[in-house]
Amino acid sequence: MNYTNALEPTEQQIAAMIGDTGEGPIYMVNLLKYRERAEYADGRETSLSGREAYALYGAGVVETLAAVGGSIVFAAEVAGLLIGEVEDLWDNVAIAMYPSGAAMVQMFTSAEYQEILVHREAGLAGQLNITTRVPGQLPG
Repeated sequence: MNYTNALEPTEQQIAAMIGDTGEGPIYMVNLLKYRERAEYADGRETSLSGREAYALYGAGVVETLAAVGGSIVFAAEVAGLLIGEVEDLWDNVAIAMYPSGAAMVQMFTSAEYQEILVHREAGLAGQLNITTRVPGQLPG
């Protein structure tokens, strides 16, 4: 299995997100790899690490997620790998819940979200985002 950390979705991935008509919430699994030092596209000088720049983005995401009815349901540092092999582990894993595909698109296109993207791009070397949905009801 090959994988590619990326910062932006492909055109096909964007089309799938926009066209999502599935029922129920989406749980987005984020595997995050930080830059050692933040690198802002506008060339600004900074002493922030990639992790610190991404934390600025993360604080804004909590607010923009809440505005569309979503939330961060889990976030932790990656401690190790139990099964399998990868050349380089991700630094953090986070799971965000969006109440629907439409809510996810609404958040990503909001002015508030667009303003904080600069910190995400400065802080991340790359990531994998895995879209998941629970089929039906979970046993209670």
